Amino acid sequence: MEFQEVLQKRRSIRSYKPDAVPAEAVAKIRTAVELAPTACNLQPFKVFFVTDKAVKEKICRIYKATWLASAPAIAVVAGNYDECWKRLEGDPIADVDCAIVMEHITLSAADCGLGTCWICAFPRAEMDAALGLNKPWKSVAITPVGYADHQPKARPGKDAAELFEVI
Repeated sequence: MEFQEVLQKRRSIRSYKPDAVPAEAVAKIRTAVELAPTACNLQPFKVFFVTDKAVKEKICRIYKATWLASAPAIAVVAGNYDECWKRLEGDPIADVDCAIVMEHITLSAADCGLGTCWICAFPRAEMDAALGLNKPWKSVAITPVGYADHQPKARPGKDAAELFEVI
């Protein structure tokens, strides 16, 4: 797929076929993660590609949307808040680096014909405990990964003129 086509095809999918994510797709997603740019290339992140049923069930007890459990895999991105670059004021930017990584995951998955849905509306402390994360690590975002079981609708949105201005 051409890059612009990947951007146009990626949608938030909330219902999945039970088919496993092929190893070739997992390898492509892993490569996309490795290539994700981070501030000063510190790479203060870790991605957990969860296929284990017990761990998926823990995640689904935390983020309770029933459709999450239909996905054959869940990717979790965690950030290291001590090892990340800090703004001049001292604020850590691990969330920014992890957001870049998550976007690489979602776009790579779309390129492989897989669906995703970026999720960050979960209690972090509970997700961290479920994954065994301790400071300085924190979960940042999760996404189901799998084949959509329906054709997604066209994406509504604002007019480009509201979002992008050349000055």
